[in-house]
Amino acid sequence: MSTELYAAVAYENEEEFRYEALTIEDPREQEILVKISGVGLCHTDLIAKNAAFSYPLPAVLGHEGAGVVEKVGENVTKVKPGDRVVMSFRSCGQCDRCDSDSPAYCRTFPLLNFAGNREDGSSPLSNAEGHITSNFFGQSSFASYALAVESSVVKIDGGVPIEIMGPLGCGVQTGVGAVMRSLEAREGSSILICGAGTVGLSAVMGAKIQNCATIIVVDPMASRRELALSLGATHCIDPVTDGDTALAVRNVVPEGLDYAIDATGIATVQASALASLGSRGVLGLVGVSPPETTLPGDIGMMINSGLTIKGIMEGDSDPDTFIPELIEYYQAGRLPFDKLVKTYKLSEINQAIAEQHAGVCVKPILIPDSCER
Repeated sequence: MSTELYAAVAYENEEEFRYEALTIEDPREQEILVKISGVGLCHTDLIAKNAAFSYPLPAVLGHEGAGVVEKVGENVTKVKPGDRVVMSFRSCGQCDRCDSDSPAYCRTFPLLNFAGNREDGSSPLSNAEGHITSNFFGQSSFASYALAVESSVVKIDGGVPIEIMGPLGCGVQTGVGAVMRSLEAREGSSILICGAGTVGLSAVMGAKIQNCATIIVVDPMASRRELALSLGATHCIDPVTDGDTALAVRNVVPEGLDYAIDATGIATVQASALASLGSRGVLGLVGVSPPETTLPGDIGMMINSGLTIKGIMEGDSDPDTFIPELIEYYQAGRLPFDKLVKTYKLSEINQAIAEQHAGVCVKPILIPDSCER
């Protein structure tokens, strides 16, 4: 059996996504078929489309899906049809990293999230021409339906708008988790956040929740700096007009910062962030850099100041516990990530990409065309 759906499909050497009809197989014994209510558009989807991960095309991407369980395989016990779920990355649930509550560092993370197929090499998606690559981050949710497994879904209660909850599975949990879990930012501390996209602005909200005293945001876009201030930033820097970022930071905090997060992946920005740190400061890297980008900084300076550079995947989050926590913050008004959101029909994905690049919105949410907007 199979289900008909519409999806945004990425093709090799094509700048835009194609919106087209596909079929998806019924779930196998450990799989879950989710009817998508909304899916976030993330920069990682776009770099995958442009071959950054050597992801095989044509493919359905998308990894910030949320929706309602339609069908489950016979061995699924975590959810049942009718349950509302947020979809996140996939992990094996059996290795030492998963056993130590670190599923973002699962030993088989690359295979489970970036191989493009099931473990047996098959794909549940196809069109009239044949095989379509799927299983991106264990879901491929730029579609009206997606298949996932139990480790990739988190059941959520009613009372929240399911169509905008998808970014909790990646961008929001990455930014908030980077501050709250990876860095464990102390109350009263100082932090620099480079880049005011979804991840960076989520980091601002995480720093606010942690009661950081000084929250500095660097971004060249005025609208995003203004949004950062509304979300809890205490200072903003325009890297175009304010000159050297490290110098501008030290005009605010002369002794240097406790923490910095780079959400841009740009080597020169990372170097400025490192130079902004005070003794024993920590730089967290969450932005995706081009291949072969080297670490910033002088080793002697790092030793003398006791600095740390830390790579961060998915905010060191365990989605099963962290996503419900994020929803509690949202319901309490402490994580207003809905201020970042603008909704589009899934068929409008190319318009959403253009408007995100132009700064019209921070986080596009794509709603399958059959759903109410």
